[in-house]
Amino acid sequence: MHDETIAIHGGYSGGSTRAVAVPIYQTVAHEFTDHQQAGEIFDLQTPGFHYNRINNPTCDVLERRLALLEGGTAALVLSSGMAAVTAAVLNLLDAGDNMVATPQLYGASFTYFAHVLPRYGIEVRFAPDDSAEAIESLLDEHTKAFFCESVGNPAGNMLDLETVAAAVHAHGVPMIVDNTVPTPLLLKPIQHGADVVVHSLTKFIGGHGTTTGGAIVDGGTFPWNDHAERFPALTQPEPAFHGIRYATDFPEAPFVTRCRTVAMRNTGPTLAPLNAFLFLQGLEDLAVRLERHEANARAVADHLAHHPQVAWVSFLGRPDNPYFDLAQRYLGGHAPSIVTFGVRGGRDAAIRVYDSVNLFKRLMNMGDAKSLVAHPASTTHRQLTEGELEQARVTPDMIRLSIGLEHPDDLIEDLDQALAAATRPQAPDIAAAPAIG
Repeated sequence: MHDETIAIHGGYSGGSTRAVAVPIYQTVAHEFTDHQQAGEIFDLQTPGFHYNRINNPTCDVLERRLALLEGGTAALVLSSGMAAVTAAVLNLLDAGDNMVATPQLYGASFTYFAHVLPRYGIEVRFAPDDSAEAIESLLDEHTKAFFCESVGNPAGNMLDLETVAAAVHAHGVPMIVDNTVPTPLLLKPIQHGADVVVHSLTKFIGGHGTTTGGAIVDGGTFPWNDHAERFPALTQPEPAFHGIRYATDFPEAPFVTRCRTVAMRNTGPTLAPLNAFLFLQGLEDLAVRLERHEANARAVADHLAHHPQVAWVSFLGRPDNPYFDLAQRYLGGHAPSIVTFGVRGGRDAAIRVYDSVNLFKRLMNMGDAKSLVAHPASTTHRQLTEGELEQARVTPDMIRLSIGLEHPDDLIEDLDQALAAATRPQAPDIAAAPAIG
């Protein structure tokens, strides 16, 4: 089936009730038939639903659908995108290990890697740029993972996935790709060498700003047993489950199986069944929304590119973008609806634009049906130092737009009035003026 069909029908046949819509299984647990079945499920000998913290029938449909769309072997849904990032990384790394990442990352991911993981003895090495050469230079025998975003948020860079995958695989390192911005309808990183894909479902897949969630998709591609000493968590006996070896006993999806039975079971970042249901609704109209998102973003980017108060514009769909050729290659001529631009006048002018919009919503989200605006340097990336901001390619004058589904003329009019407001002479601060006489 094509993606548009999978997004509506994948992973669900109606079950015994023949319900056309996926039911919301709002339950804490499922009854065992007897003690033998209970034991087999707990020992991972037999698949089955038993406790909602670990699995749920509504979530199961979402997981199957996401795995089909990404071209993976299995998926796990979690309570947020950051829960997915955390579970994926900690599935591989222990104290004394290191991972390599590109610097063009979502602010919370950058902060987690730069400041949280080191407290647990895990070193994160940020490459100076997103080239395969820069990434490969940081790999060594203690590197357990490489992490990147297929399209960086908010930098808007496009990674050369195949070249980078070849470089990290040559060193026996798996590649984890955050595919939140393009979604699997524009890009399937597993087809280009990724071993694990993570998502913030909160963004484009949810699409309506109502629900938080994340996902991990197992590519089923990495040869864990060929690097057994480096990845003991997946290749050596698991004491909590009577000595099973994930890479041997679950060869099609060892990564996600361990994420579910270790990270999910023991730390509990569970996605609620109702939220899974809402994400399933988002998937059903995702293909249609992406078309309108892109058309609107292209109109806004082209307008801003000719605006006298705009210093620069970044949109992957414009031929003047340095990543345009890579976007054409990997995104099939399409582009996500993230537009960033610099305001003439620097940080102060950018903040005045941010404060002056009327239709755009000032939110820490993207991928919504509503158009959203952010000033990353003072919001999503506020915790970063000046050096880290430079690494992440977040400039003081940068405004990030997530273009929604409104009429493009209304969006352009709002941006024009905000840019005009930002360039009007500022009234003096009367309270601060010296007294006269």
